[in-house]
Amino acid sequence: MQKVYSQIIQIAGDVITVEAEGVFYRELAQVDTQEGVSLAQVIRLDGKRVSLQVLAGSRGIATDDKVRFLKQPVMVSSSEHLLGRIFTGSGSPRDHGPALTNDMIAIGGPSVNPAKRIVPKNMIRTGIPMIDIFNSLVESQKLPIFSIAGEPYNPLLARIAMQAEVDMIILGGMGLKYDDYLFFRDTLEAHGALSKSILFIHTASDPTVECLLVPDMCLAVAEQFALKGKKVLVLLSDMTNFCDALKEIAITMEQIPSNRGYPGDLYSQLASRYEKAVDFQGAGSITVLAVTTMPGDDVTHPVPDNTGYITEGQFYLRGGHIEPFGSLSRLKQQVNGRTRSDHRAIMDRMIQLFADYRETLEKQSMGFQMSAWDQKLLQYGKRFEKELMDLSVNIPLEEALDLGWKILSSIFEPTEVGMKESLIKEYWPKK
Repeated sequence: MQKVYSQIIQIAGDVITVEAEGVFYRELAQVDTQEGVSLAQVIRLDGKRVSLQVLAGSRGIATDDKVRFLKQPVMVSSSEHLLGRIFTGSGSPRDHGPALTNDMIAIGGPSVNPAKRIVPKNMIRTGIPMIDIFNSLVESQKLPIFSIAGEPYNPLLARIAMQAEVDMIILGGMGLKYDDYLFFRDTLEAHGALSKSILFIHTASDPTVECLLVPDMCLAVAEQFALKGKKVLVLLSDMTNFCDALKEIAITMEQIPSNRGYPGDLYSQLASRYEKAVDFQGAGSITVLAVTTMPGDDVTHPVPDNTGYITEGQFYLRGGHIEPFGSLSRLKQQVNGRTRSDHRAIMDRMIQLFADYRETLEKQSMGFQMSAWDQKLLQYGKRFEKELMDLSVNIPLEEALDLGWKILSSIFEPTEVGMKESLIKEYWPKK
């Protein structure tokens, strides 16, 4: 018999407080109001005082409404029927399809035991040269895309969702504009990728607290499919909106703020999600790629700053392309020596030459006279930006490596590129 609590002692924003006993953290509760039934989740225990965040917002809740605790955490279905479906941040159907209630699992569980993990060793091909050649995405990796408002990070995520060589995509949207949600849905559907995707979408007009559930929903479902042998790619946008929702709830609960008003446990909150990335021994894997917008393009902002300590590198999206300097995949060395024998050499040398090109641009802007070598670097840099850096370029890894050789051979002599003679003999294009 469930005990019913008939007095709410405080309502602050979307957080309500009752006095209760025998309640556990993250337990789900049901609030009976005059307008119907609302669900809430326990977010703080202080003696008998229990704080709950109401998932649909506290509008319409009165202090004499009844609260009953359900003795279970927030649950989500892990059924195969999730594929091709779109849900809200709380797991309700957004696509007007039927609700799924079979194979229910709890969200927000612990990360995988390190003893059950294996060393990452497989590359995820995306068809984007700036990722595949220079900062390879590796199965079970966790990587943020650092960007600013106005950059095409959502189109980039959609393209990765369509092209990544994985078994399934789980897309989590947090604070998305409704147009962005429609863009994701229509783009994936038009390219036939929706059938292997699951979308959990929180829009800017939805209750703030639902934003906090999106990563946990995505990762709980991803873990179940990975245990069944699937290679799962989890795409999240935008983790800064997730952190702002944490900040809003923390302010409502009158927590002592940390840096720039964010809660003191921001690092732990982010780490508990990112650390779900894993490659299971004898099963599948979870790879996490998450957009993190930087207010004012400030990488020292608490959200990107904490993210950088947790993740295994980052992609910088600037000026409509993935910036080669600053972007880093710390696991790329695990795979780019196993793709093709020239991969690592092309990666290193082309970036070195592009750095020289950037220095030459500075010299040119200051009026220095350009040498013959400088002219070659200027020609090389323009071709590199147009044929490899442009996000519209869409070619497989092997073609991208061949294109790299083609660019080098059209501008430089073999002795000028500083690469092993054996590689030049094997890959230098024959005129």
